[in-house]
Amino acid sequence: MGFHLCSQAFHSTPTPTHNQFLHSISRGFVRTRVSNLRAMQQEEEPKHLGKVRVPHVLTVAGSDSGAGAGIQADLKACSARGVYCSTVITAVTAQNTVGVQGVNVVAEDFVREQLKSVLSDMHPDVVKTGMLPSPGIIKVLCQSLKEFQVRVASVDNTNFVKEALVVDPVMVSTSGDVLAGPLILASFREELLPMADIVTPNLREASALLDGAPLQTVGDMRSAAKSIHDIGPRNVLVKGGDLPESSDAVDVLFDGKEFYEFRSTRIITSNTHGTGCTLASSIAAELARGSSVLSAVKIAKRYVGSALDYSKDILIGGGRQGPFDHLMKLKHNALPCMRRPFDPSDLLMYAVTDSRMNKRWGRSMSDAVKAAIEGGATIVQLREKDTDTGDFLEAAKTCLEICRRHNVPLLINDRIDIALACDADGVHIGQSDMPARVARTILGPDKIIGISCKTPQQAEKAWIDGADYIGCGGVYPTNTKENNITVGLDGLKTVCLESKLPVVAIGGIGISNVRAVMELGVPSLKGVAVVSALFDRECVLTESRNLLRAIMDSTKAVK
Repeated sequence: MGFHLCSQAFHSTPTPTHNQFLHSISRGFVRTRVSNLRAMQQEEEPKHLGKVRVPHVLTVAGSDSGAGAGIQADLKACSARGVYCSTVITAVTAQNTVGVQGVNVVAEDFVREQLKSVLSDMHPDVVKTGMLPSPGIIKVLCQSLKEFQVRVASVDNTNFVKEALVVDPVMVSTSGDVLAGPLILASFREELLPMADIVTPNLREASALLDGAPLQTVGDMRSAAKSIHDIGPRNVLVKGGDLPESSDAVDVLFDGKEFYEFRSTRIITSNTHGTGCTLASSIAAELARGSSVLSAVKIAKRYVGSALDYSKDILIGGGRQGPFDHLMKLKHNALPCMRRPFDPSDLLMYAVTDSRMNKRWGRSMSDAVKAAIEGGATIVQLREKDTDTGDFLEAAKTCLEICRRHNVPLLINDRIDIALACDADGVHIGQSDMPARVARTILGPDKIIGISCKTPQQAEKAWIDGADYIGCGGVYPTNTKENNITVGLDGLKTVCLESKLPVVAIGGIGISNVRAVMELGVPSLKGVAVVSALFDRECVLTESRNLLRAIMDSTKAVK
């Protein structure tokens, strides 16, 4: 218990060639997209023209009050994979990290009503099942799928699913809790499994489906997958996360002709509650997006492994099996120096690094950043044009730790990839870089985005595109940017008066002229960004303190 897969690879017997595999993927995507477009043309009224139909999974499962498994895990997994998820609840459970304390089965008629509501209107691409606690509910589900003509088991000769049924036969949880009795076994075998495109039992569930056959080896898993396939599902994935005689996490997929083994390093963690639900929902999500069964399993395994690895040391609850973080964000929000919302006052003394200057003075990027912050820098931007990507990323991670300890935001100049990889607080981009609205789409709603502007029109566009602040300049000539057109104090003031965003002045600013900049006295001007004035000096700490003092004195003079 408590182990799962990571860094998974798969092996098949035999293995299709790479070109064949890619060709089948491309054919499947084209076929799926054409099918969707035709469906939209035939079925949708004129009021829907111009709208985009999104991939949609319907999950039919039980509710988990602890939110680690069941409906809650399905919703989170589909959201993480970029797929819409609707729900039909079959049971309400009282459970936590300790175990299951109670199960309240939903009446069959109400399960039927839920199914009718979704299937008659929303037309999901894939139906995924979890906890089905009674033979009656299984019968209701099968009848509803037939009544509303959900085309299950409709796979073409490239093994691409157009509409699919993914069955996760939830009978015994990973922690060993019995969630459904043996009476439903016959209903699974006789009614549901023959309709399924893929069924995903764990070792205990596979054994139960085969009347208690022991599963101790990979060979046993292969035999079980073939025997379950004989019942009727098109594909069988036997999950071997708890296989006792394997040092790896091994899972076996059988499509009726070939076996595929997915091997990975075990992740040692007790935070595995909901892995089965999440894996099945992730497979359903990938099928809804147009993937083949093989590709869907591979991507879903990779996703679950990544989420488990990220979550291996989080603490939720005091029981023996905790949940994991599907969106891989919780740890960032639980750090001692939790990221705070952007405050325009952060722009007061904005330190921008330069690799050439650091090299000239024989100091590392992190040493320079540390000294600037200790001298009073209120925000830091890493602007490193001559540093290799790998070195830049490692240095950025070190600088981020320093900034977080001092509660100072860290931004990356231009390099959104670096910002994402090190989880920086945001980016600063120029007019010739990626548009701010695109950067916002990539980075999400919480990251800081700054953009360089020289005109009121550019400042207005930055506001519309979702930037948080603008950097206006160069105010004075500077050696850090070649051919940089200066705007002067008048241009800076014009932009500040028109800007709906806070403004930081940049370009050639230092001790000698910072007073003239800050005494413009326009409310949107919140500070100055400096490069040479801090980093092209022998002592960054001293220069930072002196500059901050000058800025503060100028600010007081304006007030």
